[in-house]
Amino acid sequence: MKLRELINDIEYKALVGGKEAEAADLDVEISAVINDNRKITEGCLFICIEGANFDGHSAAMEAAQKGAAAIVVQKDVEIPADSKTVVVKVENTRYAMAFISAAWFDHPADSIKTIGITGTKGKTTTTYLIKSMLENAGHKCGLIGTIEVIIGDEHIHAENTTPESYDLQHYMRRMVDAGCDCVVMEVSSQGLMLHRSQGFIYDIGVFTNIEPDHIGPNEHKDFEDYMHCKGLLFKQCKVGIANADDPRMEDVLEGHTCDLTTYGFSEDADLRALNLAYIHKPGELGVLFDTSGCVEVHAEVPTPGRFSVYNALCAIDVARILGADNHEITEALKKARVKGRIEMVKVSDDFTLMIDYAHNAMALKSLLSTIRDYHPNRLISVFGCGGNRSKLRRFEMGEVSGKLADLTIITSDNPRFEEPMDIIRDIETGMKKTDGEYIMIEDRKEAIRYAIEHGEHGDIIVLAGKGHEDYQEIKGVKYPMDERVLIKEILDEINNK
Repeated sequence: MKLRELINDIEYKALVGGKEAEAADLDVEISAVINDNRKITEGCLFICIEGANFDGHSAAMEAAQKGAAAIVVQKDVEIPADSKTVVVKVENTRYAMAFISAAWFDHPADSIKTIGITGTKGKTTTTYLIKSMLENAGHKCGLIGTIEVIIGDEHIHAENTTPESYDLQHYMRRMVDAGCDCVVMEVSSQGLMLHRSQGFIYDIGVFTNIEPDHIGPNEHKDFEDYMHCKGLLFKQCKVGIANADDPRMEDVLEGHTCDLTTYGFSEDADLRALNLAYIHKPGELGVLFDTSGCVEVHAEVPTPGRFSVYNALCAIDVARILGADNHEITEALKKARVKGRIEMVKVSDDFTLMIDYAHNAMALKSLLSTIRDYHPNRLISVFGCGGNRSKLRRFEMGEVSGKLADLTIITSDNPRFEEPMDIIRDIETGMKKTDGEYIMIEDRKEAIRYAIEHGEHGDIIVLAGKGHEDYQEIKGVKYPMDERVLIKEILDEINNK
């Protein structure tokens, strides 16, 4: 592909040897698009990205010496005066990379319906709900999110919630080539801030909710910046779907350029939930509700709480826009499951056990408060905290669990380079601010065994913090550890006694 075709959709100034490039210079053939200086090859287009730990502009000389056909920069660089490498100067190289990548992969978003979901909570669950609904309606749907990327039958481990723009475009191209006609993806505030999701217009953008999060060094400077970045999605989509009950909805959507539809319990919502009822059976928690407005159905969702209703509502609205009928919608809601997100694991007819990714105080409080609405005999919370992370999180999670759970079993999570018992004692510090009952069991499998062996009729046991993770990180090594496997091993050992 020629350089001219790759940079056609961005504003730039092109130079060769320090002088303005001639038209013929832009017809140079590009062999690859690269943003990692370790992968520079002759004839490539090298994009200089300024990261937290390394500035790609420092590799411009190396790129020219290795025969890069072109270099994309946002600040001045030094290369040999006699170099034939075209220097393409832009305002922001991350922004430019998104459009260059879209062109490199022949604009896959033009051939697939794109649904982007942003918000503090609910993104992961909602992507799976939408995927289930659309496939129930006969679509072939790809998925890009926190847990994985799904292309047909292929499941690829995810490194970031929203991949770098080059990888995002590559995934969409592979989805189109695999016959997918739609893709649903999580769009993080970081991804929006760093222009990872640029280069195309989403067909549908979804706002779930917002609370202060991801604020600090290398993230967002304050809550206003966080909200602003979330809102960027609604200047980059055709139709926006938003949670009408969130008090910050108008702040997030300020300046939106899309058509807008809303959902929630509010009378003003375009899609409204009514008649909420709880399902509580041994091994199963869920909700029943009706909808009115742009879709009218009786819905059943096999996950608990009001937030499950919100997740379902925005999935219903996406499915409606893309042509699903009421039967397809209700059947998909009954079937949808998300690994590690309020994932029910059947262990007994007497009590309920679930696995969830809640790994900070805000998420744990939301989860335990929701479970409280089901009036368990006892609510048992099993969790730890990651090592080499803020101690404040440990104190806060201990205090939350102490206030909301009847019994807390403090155990190990990913200790990383810390001693597990040091982390456990930090959690205990938060617990001691409450009257909550607790025990400390360092080995996570033994902690789960204790919860199962001491489960009583009507108890709800929550294994929090690991969720979809299938490893435990200790001293820089990730050892296999999947809570589903641990539970099976424990049950087998109990039954073989």
